[in-house]
Amino acid sequence: MTGPGGTRVLSLDSLVRIQRGRLTPDAPRRLPVPDGMTAPMGCDAVAVPARFGPLVLPRLPRVGCVYADDAHWWWLVPSDSDYALEWPAPAHYAAGAVLPGPPAGTDAAGLPGLIHRPDGTLPYTPPIPLYLALCGLTGTTPVWSRPVTA
Repeated sequence: MTGPGGTRVLSLDSLVRIQRGRLTPDAPRRLPVPDGMTAPMGCDAVAVPARFGPLVLPRLPRVGCVYADDAHWWWLVPSDSDYALEWPAPAHYAAGAVLPGPPAGTDAAGLPGLIHRPDGTLPYTPPIPLYLALCGLTGTTPVWSRPVTA
């Protein structure tokens, strides 16, 4: 949100979230849904090595919230977007948008920075186009195109 004169104003929810993070240093690092956006289907995240990030973007018909740090780019997707899918390596699926490991090139809160925010109120990148883009980049056959074994 922005206030008069273009200054950034934090909502009460943001301030509470920041304070909770300071009080519980062992709490999992979770990618936030930006202020003014809602996640009615819950939120998970898909990460790829940073070198793949710029290659994935032009392959997507719609891009939701994308976060980046020195090592990875993270896309917010609806919860359970891993159902019946094997995300291709080196992608990493993070249920609950919880980040693994220690921070690497992150902001003061230990989180990757938001590098893309879509218009509207939904933070999601559609998971199937993201999955197909990653399959194409990694040379992986989508799970539904693989031979069936008995």
